[in-house]
Amino acid sequence: MISKFSLPFLSKHTFLLLAFSLVTSFAWAQQRPKAIDGIIVKVNNQIILRSDLQTAIAQEEAQAQKKIADQDRCNILRALVQQKLLVARAEIDSVVVDEEMVEGTLDQRMGYFVSQIGSEQKLEEYYNKSIKQIKDDLRKPVREQLIAEKMQSEITQKLSVTPNDVKKFFNQIPQDSLPYFSTEVEIGQIVKLASVSKTQKDEVRNRLLEMKKRIQGGESFAELANQYSEDPGSAKTGGELGFMKKRMLVPEYEAAALKLEPGQISEPVESQFGFHLIQLIERRGEEYNTRHILLKPNSTEIDMDATAAELNKLRDRILSDSISFSKAAKEFSDDKPTKDNGGLMMNPRDRSAFIPLDLVDPSIFFIIDTMEVGNITKPLEYRTDDGKQAMRIIYLKSKTPPHQANLRDDYQKLATYALNEKKRKALSDWFEKNKNTVYIDIDPEFNNCDILQGNLF
Repeated sequence: MISKFSLPFLSKHTFLLLAFSLVTSFAWAQQRPKAIDGIIVKVNNQIILRSDLQTAIAQEEAQAQKKIADQDRCNILRALVQQKLLVARAEIDSVVVDEEMVEGTLDQRMGYFVSQIGSEQKLEEYYNKSIKQIKDDLRKPVREQLIAEKMQSEITQKLSVTPNDVKKFFNQIPQDSLPYFSTEVEIGQIVKLASVSKTQKDEVRNRLLEMKKRIQGGESFAELANQYSEDPGSAKTGGELGFMKKRMLVPEYEAAALKLEPGQISEPVESQFGFHLIQLIERRGEEYNTRHILLKPNSTEIDMDATAAELNKLRDRILSDSISFSKAAKEFSDDKPTKDNGGLMMNPRDRSAFIPLDLVDPSIFFIIDTMEVGNITKPLEYRTDDGKQAMRIIYLKSKTPPHQANLRDDYQKLATYALNEKKRKALSDWFEKNKNTVYIDIDPEFNNCDILQGNLF
C-alpha cells in the first residue's frame, strides 16, 4: 500500500540535501558547534565529516523551528550517504559535469548570497575572505551536488508511466487516505534579465578597442590586464587563465579564442560576465591558454524600458496565438529553473506544477488572485534569486477549486506522483545493486541508524 501519497520520489531529507541552496548551508557552516570534528562516513574516496552532519541538522532545525527527533537525524545522515554513493559511483562510471556548469551554478548562488547580504564587500568582510576564496570553498560541494543530480537523472530519465500505471497507483491509495486538495493554481512565467543600456556597452567596447591599439603599439597586454581587468582571479596574473580544455569556458569566449593565432588579439567579445579582450598565448592539442582583460558595463544604468518592450512583443504574439506560452518560455525566458518546464513554476513540496494558494510567492499572490484563467499580465519588475534586475510576465494556466483527489480532475498530478514513485523504486533498486560495489564505512556511533539496511531512497 502507498501511504505517503503526497511525497515525491525522493524523501524530504534527500531532496533537501541534494537540491538545497549551498548559500544557506555555507552560512550555517560559519555557526557550527565547537565540537571536535572528524570523519564519520567514508564512501570510497568520499567522506562525511561530523561538522557536515551538524550543519545539515542545524539547517533542518532552523526550518522546522524546533529540535528534530533522533530518527530524523538518521534520515539526514542517510541522505548525505546517498549523495556520496552517487558521487562515488559517478567517479567509477566516468560521469562528470562540465566546468562551465559548475562555474555557472557557483556564480548564480554567489549572486544570491551577495543579494542577501547587500554587497560583495560586505560578504568578504563577514567571512574575512575574498569572493574568490569563498567560491573556492563552495566549488567542491557544488560539483558534488551537480554530479549526484546527473547520476540520479541517468538512473531515472528513461522511466515513464501509462494511464494504467496511474490508475493502479490511485487505486492503491486507501479511500480514507485520499488527500483533500485546497485551491491550487498552475502559474507560468517568462523572465527577461534587464540589459545594460547600449550606450554603456558601446563605452566598454570602445575602452577595450583603445587598449587593443595600445598593445599593438607596444604596451604589455599583461600589464594592462593587471591594471584594468575586472576579473580579480586573473588580473593579478596578467589576465592569464592557464590551459583550458574545450567547453570549460563560456561559449562566446572559447569560440573567439580558438579563431586566433598565438599572439593575436580578438575584437571585444561579449559574454554573461561582461566584455573580453582576448589574446591566444598557446594551443597544445585540445587545450589552449589565453589571457584576457574583462570590463563590465555600469550595471546601474539598466534599460528597463527595452526589456519591457521585448516582453510586450512576446506577450502580443502569445495572445494572438502565433506562439504558445510554453514554447515562448522555452525559447526566450532567462529563468533556467522554469524555462525547461514551459515556464511553469514548481510546487516546492512535491515538485509538481500544481501550487496551493498558500505556497504562491507572496509577491504575486494578489496578482494571481484577481486573474482569470488564461490571462497574462503586462511586464512586471522582478529581481531574480541571485539579485539581478529583470522583468517578467505571469500566466495563470489553471485554477482548481478545493476537492478530494480523483482521477478525472487530478490525472496529471497523479501521473507525477506515480512517476515519482517509480523513480523512487528505481533509485532504491540501484542502491541495493551498487552499495556493495563501493567501500562504505560508517562510524559505530551511528549503528542505531541502520543506514545500509532496507531502502536507502
